[in-house]
Amino acid sequence: MTSVARSWQVLRKDLRVGPRSPVVLWALVIPVLLTLLIRGVFGDLFEGEPALGIVDEGSSTLTAQAHAIEGVVVDTVADAEILRDELAEGGYDAGLVLPAGFDEQVRAGARPPLGLWVAGDSLPADRVVLTAAVLDLVRELAGSQVAVSVEVVELGEAGLPLDLRLLPLLVMYAVSIPGGMVPASSLVEEKERRTLEAVLAGPTSVREVLAAKGAFGVLLGVAAGVVTLLLNDAFGTEPLAVGLAIALGAVMMAQFGLMIGAWAPDTNTLFAAWKAGGIILFLPAIFFIWPDLPTWPLYVMPAYYFLEPAYAVSVEGATLGEVAGTLGVAAAICVVLLPAVILVGRWLERHVAIGKTERQATRPVEAATVEV
Repeated sequence: MTSVARSWQVLRKDLRVGPRSPVVLWALVIPVLLTLLIRGVFGDLFEGEPALGIVDEGSSTLTAQAHAIEGVVVDTVADAEILRDELAEGGYDAGLVLPAGFDEQVRAGARPPLGLWVAGDSLPADRVVLTAAVLDLVRELAGSQVAVSVEVVELGEAGLPLDLRLLPLLVMYAVSIPGGMVPASSLVEEKERRTLEAVLAGPTSVREVLAAKGAFGVLLGVAAGVVTLLLNDAFGTEPLAVGLAIALGAVMMAQFGLMIGAWAPDTNTLFAAWKAGGIILFLPAIFFIWPDLPTWPLYVMPAYYFLEPAYAVSVEGATLGEVAGTLGVAAAICVVLLPAVILVGRWLERHVAIGKTERQATRPVEAATVEV
């Protein structure tokens, strides 16, 4: 039997037994629950319609037509100052000011100014939808191409909604727990139950066991990461780039998990080490939540190099070419970690062999009595 076949046997066993493990269930369910909670509290999970406030200073027909637009929340605001304050506080995604005599000027072929204000923290997609909707209304009023001069003014502090800034934290959790914690806990559990000794007593090597455990973690990490992004509708226009970032992150976390699992002698030590190391692993997500923090520490944190491309593509609309360099660094980190995983695997193999020898040496020897 080849090395690949033996690794597949171990992986197949983990795939069969894994769903019964509380750790696996916890690792897969918690990211989904956190996503639903955060999106429900901060992200308006069930009502994602863009909001438009209109100040009508001359009883324009556009106001009534705007209220009839499907998929857009439209409110009439008393005056421009109130609208400005609402936009600055995030009450609307955009605001429209229709001056007196606007309809008459448009029908006469003039190009009256049209004040379209956008909130600083509004989503780019909502801005596009509202701008297109307003221009369509004006085009319909004019009976031809747009006959206005549109000036877009951004009000309020520029930024993203909190649910989007929390997206890297959700992705980090979804990838690291299934991808890293599951293979680590699986290794420790097999050491505690001494089933690892039984496996290594045959032709299967530690390297093959680690390959199978790592593959199991990568599969779970990718699955959890993809589900999290789907729930947040965050694949952007470059799903290949986002998927590649998630895959590299799952590989990276699986490698860290294998090293911790191979080293930890028991479950208590594993959880203590994971909590301590998790501070470093999860720290990059904090910088996305508070973007005003100094960014230089990010460049020494491995997780940044798969979180940043995923965030840039899914939230900021970056392309694969723009994040290729960062993804290349993430791939290089995975390559650099591979020899470390192999070294830890050799240490684990010696440790298991020494432990088995010591137990055999301390086992009492029963003397046989021979009757003559």
